[in-house]
Amino acid sequence: MIINQQKYVLSDGQEVTIRSAIAEDAQKVVEHREAVAAETHFMARYPEDGPFNLERTKDILEGISKDEKDFMVNAYIGDEMVGDLAVRVVRPHIKFLHRGYLGMSIRQQYTGLGLGSFMMQTALNQAKENGFEQVELGVFSDNDRARHLYSKFGFEEYGKNPRAFKLKDGTYRDEIIMVKIF
Repeated sequence: MIINQQKYVLSDGQEVTIRSAIAEDAQKVVEHREAVAAETHFMARYPEDGPFNLERTKDILEGISKDEKDFMVNAYIGDEMVGDLAVRVVRPHIKFLHRGYLGMSIRQQYTGLGLGSFMMQTALNQAKENGFEQVELGVFSDNDRARHLYSKFGFEEYGKNPRAFKLKDGTYRDEIIMVKIF
């Protein structure tokens, strides 16, 4: 689904454009995801897992842009992609169509400036408009900033997947499972 472009001014005065991701954005999406994977362990992948597949990313973005419920938005400062957020149906079966799964990433230098809150509000408004009755997500147990953001927007913790992530140093992190019901 394509949604309306929006502008937002960060707390440091920089203007951000939030717009739907389309297939032509695939290279920037790949570069963004590889960059955030190198900045923190809070992403599902390490850079050592290899590059994202550009063609597969194009196909995914094309599918999302044509979907009636799924959507993805990217945040840009000028031509630089600094964040992305997607809400997609959990599974394409009738019994699951009311549930969306949210994934989000923001470059570290742009955290703490209000971008996450703006993107989250945009996503939740759109998810509700698209007919999702609940939005779910998983977050690293030690990602306090993200957990705070999600709680601020009404997500509640309802489960934990112990030792869901094994880091390169051999330590584990639990995954906290959260949901927001509209």
